Amino acid sequence: MRMTALSNNDLGPLRDALAQAGLPVDDLTYPGRQFFSFSQQGVDVAFGGIEGEGADRLLRSLVVLEGQRGKGTGAAVLAAIEAFAQREGAERLHLLTDSAAAFFTDQGYQVQDRSLAPAPIRATAQFKTLCPASATYLSKHLV
Repeated sequence: MRMTALSNNDLGPLRDALAQAGLPVDDLTYPGRQFFSFSQQGVDVAFGGIEGEGADRLLRSLVVLEGQRGKGTGAAVLAAIEAFAQREGAERLHLLTDSAAAFFTDQGYQVQDRSLAPAPIRATAQFKTLCPASATYLSKHLV
């Protein structure tokens, strides 16, 4: 699987995939985010991204395209994003999800109380406004 960094000018397919999956798109061009496309044989199969800097980063998005689900693509994409984040100095990844908590716990993430999120993570648009209070908060130590 090939991982390609997206510039702000290349976010259209990501925006479409997130919108189709019912995921937030309003903050895609805000600073401090890095998004990637994942392709196999030249065809996009998934998108993902991280947000922030320092030891704690937010897994901003992970979306596997229709027709690619159930093939291990999500786990491979998550592993690639985690490896990238670790190379960039992240020690922990955090995320919010309405529907994929089981997937993330299967990948080693632990459900946490939202009040335990570090201040930089709580300050993100995802935590403050984009994700509902009912969204599950999870985190994982990468090191």
